[in-house]
Amino acid sequence: MRRTAGLAAFAVAAATAAALPLTTASSAQGAPTAAPASARSGDTSGLKGREVALASEALATLQARPGAARAADGQTFVARTTLTDADGSTHVRFDRTIDGLRVVGGDLVVHRDADDAFAGVSQTLAKPLTLGTEASVAEAAAQRTVLSRNARTTTVRGDDEAEAGELVVDATGVTPRLAWEVVTGGVQADGTPSRLATYVDAKTGLVIRSEQQVVNVDGRGETLYSGSVPLQVSGSGSSYTLEDASRGGTYTTDMRNAEDTVLCQVLQIGCSAGTTITSTSTTFGDGTNADRATAGADAQYGSNETWDYFKDVHGRDGIWGDGRGSFNRVHYGNGYVNAFWDGSKMTYGDGDGLDFGPLVSLDVAGHEMSHGVTENSADLTYSGESGGLNEATSDIFGSMVEFYADNPSDPADYLIGEQFDLKDHAGFRRMDQPSADGTSLDCWSPSAKDVDVHYSSGIGNHFFYLLAEGSGAKTIGGVAHSSTTCDGSTVAGIGREAAGDIWYRALTVYMTSGTTYAGARTATLDAAEDLFGEGSTQHDAVAAAWSAVSVA
Repeated sequence: MRRTAGLAAFAVAAATAAALPLTTASSAQGAPTAAPASARSGDTSGLKGREVALASEALATLQARPGAARAADGQTFVARTTLTDADGSTHVRFDRTIDGLRVVGGDLVVHRDADDAFAGVSQTLAKPLTLGTEASVAEAAAQRTVLSRNARTTTVRGDDEAEAGELVVDATGVTPRLAWEVVTGGVQADGTPSRLATYVDAKTGLVIRSEQQVVNVDGRGETLYSGSVPLQVSGSGSSYTLEDASRGGTYTTDMRNAEDTVLCQVLQIGCSAGTTITSTSTTFGDGTNADRATAGADAQYGSNETWDYFKDVHGRDGIWGDGRGSFNRVHYGNGYVNAFWDGSKMTYGDGDGLDFGPLVSLDVAGHEMSHGVTENSADLTYSGESGGLNEATSDIFGSMVEFYADNPSDPADYLIGEQFDLKDHAGFRRMDQPSADGTSLDCWSPSAKDVDVHYSSGIGNHFFYLLAEGSGAKTIGGVAHSSTTCDGSTVAGIGREAAGDIWYRALTVYMTSGTTYAGARTATLDAAEDLFGEGSTQHDAVAAAWSAVSVA
C-alpha cells in the first residue's frame, strides 16, 4: 500500500538553520512505475506545468523562513501535491527527508494567499530534527525482533517473513526516533489481508509501535441494496464488461470465493485480481445473491456514486485526483465479513449469510474509496488518534455519498453498514451516538490514542454529526437519531453540505499524517474560516461541536 512513483523532486538542502539553499530537480513525467512496498503510497504521475512552479515558489517561501520549516542540517522536501483555491490562494503538500531518510510524520503543507504572501504551515513536527541518523541496530536484528514479536501474537496469521525493511525517522510520537520500518504480510483474524509495519528503535532495538497498512471496515445494474441503477458498461453486441471508461476505467471483478487468502497473502500463491464481470446484455445482476453479478453491480454503483460525489461536490477527479480509476473485487474469501482498501482497489466479502450479507452497500463502498482519498491527501497514519480520524473520514464521506446518491431504495442516514446487517439493520456503527455499538467513543479523553481506530473514530463521527445535524432527537432517512453532547451543551447544526465542505478542505489542505483530534479542531476551524469567514455561524459551530465531544 505504501508506494511512490513519479514524484517531482524539489530538494531544499538545510545547510544552516539560518539559510535554506534551494535546488530544484526536473520533474518526473509519464506513467506511474512500481516502487518498493516500504515506500510511500501515491502512484502519482508527478507534478506538471503550473504545479512545478507552485512547488518551487512554496519552497522559496520556506527558504526564507527556516523556523516555519523546522529547518535542520541534511533536510530536504519533496513536493507531493498542489491545490489552488478559486481566489488564487495555494497549498503545496511536501514530504520530508533528513540525510536521505524518509521522515514518517514529517509531512507539511505550505500555504500562500492570493497575493503570494506566506499564510502559514500545517504540520505536526513540533521542532527541528536533531537526532543522529546512523543506526546502532542492524536491519536483520530489527527484523528478528519483529518476527519474534509477531510469533507471540495471534492477531495476524502467517506474518513470519519480513516483506521489506527501511531505515526511517519516526516522527509520529512526541520524540522523533531513528527506526527500522519492518513490513510483514499475513492474514488478520477475520480473513482480511495484513500488511503490518512495525517500527523498531534503531538505537535501542525496542519496538516503538505498529501500524496496520491494509485499511478495513468492521465493511443498468440490478443490485442487492440500491434497486435498479444506471451503470456505464463497456462492450457491444452480446458481450459487455462491468467497466466504466467515463470514470477513469473503474471496473469490478469476481474473486469466485476460490482464493485461499492464507496462500495468497503469505505465500503469494494463487493470488488473483479476479475475473472481470461480464454479461450478454447491458444489464448486470438480478437483485439477488443467486446471480453473482448482482454484488458486482452494487460495488460498481457504489464506486460510481463516490467518484461523482467527490467530483461534483469537491472538484476531485478520482481517488488520486488525476482521473485514474481504481477497481473493485467482490465475492472475496469464504464467509468473509469485511471489506478493505489496500492502496489500489476495494475488496468486499460476502458476509456469513446468517447475520451479514455481502458488504457491498453504498455507504461501505463510499467508506472504502474514501480511504484512498485520505491516503492520497493527508495520508493520516492508521494508528493512534490520526488512525481514528482516518476511519472517521471514511465514515463521514461514506455517509455523505449516501446522501448525495439520494437513492429511494437506500434512504440516507448516519448508520454505517445497516443494509447488509441481516439481524436488525442497526449497522456496524452510528454517527449520532457512536457508543451505541458498545465500544465506540462518544467523547475524547487522553486514552483515545490507545483505542482501536474503528472505535476512536466515534469522536470524529460524533463531531461531524453534531456539526451537520445538531444535538437532540430527529428522524433522518426513516431512522430515529438522537445525539447528546459530552458537556451538556446544545449544538445547532449547519447542514450536511457545509459540514462536508469543511471536513474535505481540512483533510486536503490542513491535516497531515500525524494530525490528532486537537489538530483536527484547528484544521476544521481554519477550513471554516477560509470558506465562511472568521466569526461566521459555521466557524462558531465548528468550535461548539468540537467542545461538545470534549476536544478543546
